[in-house]
Amino acid sequence: MSNFFNSKCLSPNPNHSEFCYNWGNKLFLVERYWIKSLIREGNFCRTFLAVDEFQKSQPLCVIKQFILPYQKNEFAQEAEKLKLLGRHPQIPKTYTYFTVDSRQYLVQEFIQGKTLKQELNNYGVFNEAQIRELLIDLLSLLQFVHSYDVIHQDIKPENIIRRETDKKLVLVDFGVSNIIPKVQRNTVTLTITGSAEYSASEKSIGKSHLASDLYSLGVVCLHLLTNIRPLNLYDVMEMEWVWRDSLNGNFVSDKLGKVLDGLVEPKLRKRYQNVQSVFDDLQPDISTVQKKSLLTKKSVSTNVNSSHIYTFPPQSQTSFSHTKKNQRLPQYSASNDVPLVSAREINYENLRELLATGKWKEADEETIKCMLKVTKREKELWLRVKDINNFPCEDLLSIDKLWLKYSDGQFGFSVQTQIYQSLGGTRKYDSKIWEAFADQVGWRRKGRWLGYSQLSFNLKICGYIGHLPAAVALNKWSRFGIGYLFYHTNICRL
Repeated sequence: MSNFFNSKCLSPNPNHSEFCYNWGNKLFLVERYWIKSLIREGNFCRTFLAVDEFQKSQPLCVIKQFILPYQKNEFAQEAEKLKLLGRHPQIPKTYTYFTVDSRQYLVQEFIQGKTLKQELNNYGVFNEAQIRELLIDLLSLLQFVHSYDVIHQDIKPENIIRRETDKKLVLVDFGVSNIIPKVQRNTVTLTITGSAEYSASEKSIGKSHLASDLYSLGVVCLHLLTNIRPLNLYDVMEMEWVWRDSLNGNFVSDKLGKVLDGLVEPKLRKRYQNVQSVFDDLQPDISTVQKKSLLTKKSVSTNVNSSHIYTFPPQSQTSFSHTKKNQRLPQYSASNDVPLVSAREINYENLRELLATGKWKEADEETIKCMLKVTKREKELWLRVKDINNFPCEDLLSIDKLWLKYSDGQFGFSVQTQIYQSLGGTRKYDSKIWEAFADQVGWRRKGRWLGYSQLSFNLKICGYIGHLPAAVALNKWSRFGIGYLFYHTNICRL
């Protein structure tokens, strides 16, 4: 069925109809775009899913019809800016723009995939490792957007899509608030219907700031960690966030908690003011390799045709191993707040003590010993796929939470799982994905595998998230079952 672009008519028409049955108008926009359905309607624009009939493959596209009137030059200027933003691989491309019957239209790339809202509904709450990966990914994206003096203004789970083809997060719905006529920007409330829960207070008076996007991103993280509506995570009487009360056992380190608090600070002047300040507080969780993947305005404008652009963000041009002298690094102390549960009566106290005292190599060796005991494979010294599939979730959960806690979220199986799956990894062994994963977590350097003794067992100088545990995966035979371990990690909801 098809809908007509007339703002007064939403009646469906049979597929490929040339004229609207109710109004008699042509259903094809500029003799090219045939509308399939209405995606959403807001205060400022209507968004349609359409088919580009001009191309042989007839690809899907998204068409935005703006309701408010514009000055012609202003609309063109803002649309051209969206074209520039579309050069970023995680922002939908803007193909063209035009005016028909005094209505302005944008034609943009259609992103196939699931929104974070759908992922939350399908798979449950996100863990700390997933939130860290999300933050690093989207903060680098926002750094690029803000470099063009553009504020998205409608960041919410529904506007973040995990693209089906490469599993990358894509920020959509640009253009809704960024093309509001300038004469109205200080008088119109910019909060879009349905997004108020994710909006900073300054937006209610039309005074958006770069930090407004950071606030919305922080609230998105709180929602994904708890699956509770943001309005129910804020105590209006006490005027403070109470999201920690709704974690229900979902572990969040103090360090990440402070970053989230800084993002959702209600008072603008006390909130993070820019992306770089958030990155500074996330260190040392961002490796040198991951920093290099951040895209800036300059890198994209000069490398439009390059699929791999490595540029340091401003003021971050030192490697991780050369941190600021006065930078506080995580302090370790033995704590009993991680319950040690075992379905095989394995004692994990020694592992806790090794991790709490920062003895990372010994802790890694203790981890494989414990896992071999659980599966009764001490003599064989490696795990079969059968052993991994039957590994008790209680034990895997205990081991992973210990690593997460004492590494401040930098190490653990769930951290590695997120990285592995982001590269397209599945249960089936794939040598190329396995090598790409090893590059990402620092087990390979310049295309060469490191020996176990060459790994970094010092959290203060390790520049790679997911670097440990390593002994389980780097076993000569276990690597063929590592995809099953990461899959099992997801099953256990770590």
